[in-house]
Amino acid sequence: MPFQTTPLPGLLVFEPRVFGDERGYFFEAYNEQVFQEVDAAACFVQDNQAASSRGVLRGLHFQAGEAAQAKLVRVVSGEVYDVTVDIRPTSPTYLQWYGLYLSGDNHRQLYIPRGYAHGYVVTSKEAIFLYKCDNFYAPEAEGGLRYDDPAIGVEWPEVEGGYHIVERDLAWPGL
Repeated sequence: MPFQTTPLPGLLVFEPRVFGDERGYFFEAYNEQVFQEVDAAACFVQDNQAASSRGVLRGLHFQAGEAAQAKLVRVVSGEVYDVTVDIRPTSPTYLQWYGLYLSGDNHRQLYIPRGYAHGYVVTSKEAIFLYKCDNFYAPEAEGGLRYDDPAIGVEWPEVEGGYHIVERDLAWPGL
């Protein structure tokens, strides 16, 4: 099975089978039947792509209520340290976080169910980050958590040159 469980319920690491030869490589980035086997299939309605340079830290973002989103995230080129936080108040893992490196070389993907905040920091010179969402973006439902909130305690990796964070992300409240 190409999935690894994590300590957070429903959060799955997908490691596709990669076929490589002298031409390059090939892998299925998404196959609904494979994801259905682990109850992680979603009707994805929106694909997003972001390009960022070393030290750019995005997050921790979420959409609340009816606009909540499940996501399937991956990196096409470069590398990021990806972080997910359980923000479901009734969950036994409420406010616990999980982090892993996603890169264009390791081809890992992370399936993030609804009810999680998400963010990442670019650890390579540049990175192209893709994610599928099962719900449309709704600006009125957007929320966020401070990346450095001590109540959560995310252990972000040090990045040469430090972090580059937009004011909007620095303005998210702490718990």
